[in-house]
Amino acid sequence: MQQRQARPRLVQAMADAFSLPDLRRRILFTLGILVIFRFCAHVPLPGVDPEALENIFETNALMGMLDMFSGGAMRNFSIVAMGVYPYITATIIMQLLVPVIPRLQALSREGEAGRNKINLYTHWLTIPLAGLQGYAQYVLLTREGGLYTQPTLAVATIVVSLIAGTVFLVWLGELITERGIGNGVSMIIFAGIIAGFPEMIGRGMIAKEQWAGLVGFVILALAIVFLIVIFTEAHRRIPVHYSRSVFRGRRMYRQSGSTHIPLRVNTAGMIPLIFAMSLVILPTTVASYFTGGVAEFFQNWADKWSYWLVYFVLTVAFAFFYTMVIFEQMDLANTLQKQGGFVPGVRPGAATSSYLGQVMSRITWGGALFLALVAISPYVVENITNVQVIALSGTALLIMVGVALDTMKQLESQLLMRRYEGFLR
Repeated sequence: MQQRQARPRLVQAMADAFSLPDLRRRILFTLGILVIFRFCAHVPLPGVDPEALENIFETNALMGMLDMFSGGAMRNFSIVAMGVYPYITATIIMQLLVPVIPRLQALSREGEAGRNKINLYTHWLTIPLAGLQGYAQYVLLTREGGLYTQPTLAVATIVVSLIAGTVFLVWLGELITERGIGNGVSMIIFAGIIAGFPEMIGRGMIAKEQWAGLVGFVILALAIVFLIVIFTEAHRRIPVHYSRSVFRGRRMYRQSGSTHIPLRVNTAGMIPLIFAMSLVILPTTVASYFTGGVAEFFQNWADKWSYWLVYFVLTVAFAFFYTMVIFEQMDLANTLQKQGGFVPGVRPGAATSSYLGQVMSRITWGGALFLALVAISPYVVENITNVQVIALSGTALLIMVGVALDTMKQLESQLLMRRYEGFLR
């Protein structure tokens, strides 16, 4: 027993999971789907100039971010070059539209059936977004010299292939969610990031002469991971009391209980980083179409401190914006009132809504500043360690840690459920 308790939680959970046939099948199924994804990432589309394409992704920040979400598939211009990025974009758009459009608001309150309908709309929206992004990607790479010019029919074939690749990955992700372990779309992004580790290690070997800088780089990376774990799990507990009347025979009895609402410090997750990155690299992308002094300034803007300052401010702003959107959709005060719950010392209804909103605003400052520090971590780490060969992506670390924690929780909940079922038997 002491030996079992001495093992790390994740190692023990994996060992217990492989001892159960149904969980072992889920884990192997997930790994098999990820192998299929990595195989598709190496099936290229026609008209690629490999050397020019490699140079584009080394110098273009926008393409580097998109390549991260595609798991390196965009660097090869494969059939899954866009990854699940159009689906993520469609999901964000739908989340922002739900509180604005009354029809979507009504659907969100219809339980499982409403969520399935909204998910269907998200899938439909993914297709035109994938088409637009696929064509834009082809035009950008062709203009930069990474692809050879193709006739119209060939371009249409390429765009359709990119749409099909995105839809195929979304389908694989949903298979993982349904039959495997973890959130499927997140697992695909996670696998793509992990697949880039060998190249990062190779770059580290190139910079081995800067051993002091490399040691500092590793220490700072581990410190950032530690902070990500803390802020991902951090939450504020709001005490809640429940009271209700129960009739037994001719008498009425009062029953009461207490619990808490966990308000997460980082409710927005990685979404503010994606919003901020998309806006901050927009001037650079637009400037690449022009020539002159202003165009040259924006093309080199990513190397300046002002770029990272704007990135920091935008991340904080979007963290507050997206958190408030999610908080409004949760409608906690109304839900508590319907269930007979109340926060001690606060009147139900509007007063509870105002109180929870104030608490959420205060704790969001911590989450927003944390996300902003993660956003500018590449600039900070590079200037401290003076290591430029390896790029530390705070967004990639945030995704990896979040997916790992979520998968571990799902695995432990599956184990707990099966132990409980075994106890009942």
